[in-house]
Amino acid sequence: MTSQHSKTSVAAISIFASGGMAAAKFVVGFAIGSLALISEALHSSIDLVATIITWAVVRVSDKPADDEHHYGHGKLESISALGVTALLYVLAGGILVEAYSRLREGTPPPTISAVPFVVLVIDIVVNLWRARALHRAARETRSQALAADALHFASDVMGSIAVIVGLILAGLGFWWGDAAAAAAVAVMIAGLGLRMAGSTVQTLVDRAPEGAQEKATAAIRSVPGVIDVERLRVRMVGATTFIDAIAKVPRTYPIDRVEDIKRNAQAAVGKAFGDADLTFTAVPVARNNETVRDRIMVIARNSGLAVHHVTVHDLGAKLIVGIDLEVDGEMQLVAAHDVANTLERNIKEEFGEDVEVDVHIEPLEPELPFGVDAPPERVQTIAAALAGYARDGEIHDIHNVRVRNTDAGEVVNFHCRAVPSMSVIKVHEQVDAIERALRRAFPSVKRVISHAEPPRA
Repeated sequence: MTSQHSKTSVAAISIFASGGMAAAKFVVGFAIGSLALISEALHSSIDLVATIITWAVVRVSDKPADDEHHYGHGKLESISALGVTALLYVLAGGILVEAYSRLREGTPPPTISAVPFVVLVIDIVVNLWRARALHRAARETRSQALAADALHFASDVMGSIAVIVGLILAGLGFWWGDAAAAAAVAVMIAGLGLRMAGSTVQTLVDRAPEGAQEKATAAIRSVPGVIDVERLRVRMVGATTFIDAIAKVPRTYPIDRVEDIKRNAQAAVGKAFGDADLTFTAVPVARNNETVRDRIMVIARNSGLAVHHVTVHDLGAKLIVGIDLEVDGEMQLVAAHDVANTLERNIKEEFGEDVEVDVHIEPLEPELPFGVDAPPERVQTIAAALAGYARDGEIHDIHNVRVRNTDAGEVVNFHCRAVPSMSVIKVHEQVDAIERALRRAFPSVKRVISHAEPPRA
């Protein structure tokens, strides 16, 4: 059963129950002349009106956001609860005035019989069942309107008990018992209205639910990659918790990783709150463990530049930085030099004027043109040559050789295995030597792409 169907079903059942009990108490109250029972019947009538409003509101409040209601329609539940609160205060005031009038004039006590007690006992049982069902549905769906309805029916139980006490007092000869019970019902109604008004107004003025900020902050901080939560705001709209968060993330992270952090944060608050809508703003910040190379890569990336082979020498009082900068191969040297100078200035602004920066300009490797697989005999020829270059070295087992013909020349890909104890530098040197030998032997080879891996276990 969906939450929407659950809310409307419980509200619909409450309408029939409220109507039936209100009618029974009215008939019996007028028959025996009991102000307390009539007051309780009026209370039940207000509950009937409230339940009808609730039934209508919950059918609308779960509608999704639209062009005019960006946060959905959940606030309708709070408005309906506030309207019911106003009705309760009007009812409580009217009952108090009538009770005071009867106490002052000494109105005769009601006629006592078993009928009002039977009606009130049935009313207590029905209201206990309704309050329990509505409270459970309100907790499951986080519906403020259903929670208010549940509170109504729980208070009805206390009101019915007060009426029973008043009738017993009247039966024992205390003429004022019925009027006093009516006044007690009015006070209970007023207390209920005060409690409802406080909760509803807090929601309407966007007061954050108790403990929600701490809960949401802890959920977001638990996401890997979040350094800290700078600011967080929480508001409730119906059953949905809306969270606006500004979180710090490492500035060295690429955009796709930051997007993963956002998705994980949404999942974390969803797990903590159930129905949650997170607006996540990521603020890139520098971490204490950033290296000089990390900081230089951030500067280049923020400038949209492709750099590699960044070397840093720390001479104590001076930093020496070397960078390979890739630019469009068709760019004129003057323009490329301006790009390099701008990069140097940005690095000096970050580390100080004393830093020495050398930028090596080289053409950006173009995207490889469309190609087709070379004939099998050509692949075998190149594979045999590669195997020969690696025959007596620490690089061995040349495999998965592929050759493709493109307009720019042949592109060769191959895998090889290396001794596990070799360093990355040594592997690179030996593989690079094999690649150079292949290009010397086959001038038509434009590019060689290798992949070194350890031996099979």
